[in-house]
Amino acid sequence: MEYLKWNHQDHVATITIDRAPANALSSHVLKEFSSVLDEIEKADDIRVVLIHGEGRFFSAGADIKEFTSITSGSEFEKLGQYGQDLFEKMERFPKPLIAAIHGAALGGGLELAMGCHFRLVSDNAKLGLPELQLGLIPGFAGTQRLPHLVGRARAAEMLFTSDPITGLEAVKYGLANHAYPEAELLENAYNLAKKIAKKSPLSIKATIELLNYTKSDQFYEGVKKEAELFGEVFASNDGKEGISAFIEKREPNFTGK
Repeated sequence: MEYLKWNHQDHVATITIDRAPANALSSHVLKEFSSVLDEIEKADDIRVVLIHGEGRFFSAGADIKEFTSITSGSEFEKLGQYGQDLFEKMERFPKPLIAAIHGAALGGGLELAMGCHFRLVSDNAKLGLPELQLGLIPGFAGTQRLPHLVGRARAAEMLFTSDPITGLEAVKYGLANHAYPEAELLENAYNLAKKIAKKSPLSIKATIELLNYTKSDQFYEGVKKEAELFGEVFASNDGKEGISAFIEKREPNFTGK
């Protein structure tokens, strides 16, 4: 693994995103995640998985510079579909996945966290989906999972403004379960993970399977439509302008075309 490292102890595996400085989720990082999950699923001595980021952030989002190497909307749509499939795999993973978020979980980083079964945060963390600021939209099922967690109106405000919320607000709105001082986040996350690891793996697996029945057919239709529009918006003039403005560190000038 180049950008992920993982280990396990007391039936709890820890996956650490280690891609300085922002732990950006490139397509290579996503593929490493899929590979690690495959390995963990086969390990009978692992019962719970904790995911966190090395350094200052959980993950500050997708790798925007990688976007410049993508030449067509259809190719961008395929990238969205890959991320969607991975995060659906995570939500259906037979062992609990817990995201321990410090610093920031933005864009694809928050979509990764929302693919986990629940989230723990530092009270001063920043969580948001700022893709519209780049003239893009979320592409890893963020437009479908966020409203499910925080409600449609709150999700609309977060998406339309691109403003992040704090860890304390995330708990208040239902995006995270608990908030802790940053220095105490991992200790509390491990304690909770070890508590869950004492349960029967069979009953945990069955419960995860049943929880996934709460997602409707409309959810999956929305995810499919999101990938399609992810590619369309990327191919637009505004999409190109937003990416260029981000790389050039300037204000974008959107024209609606």
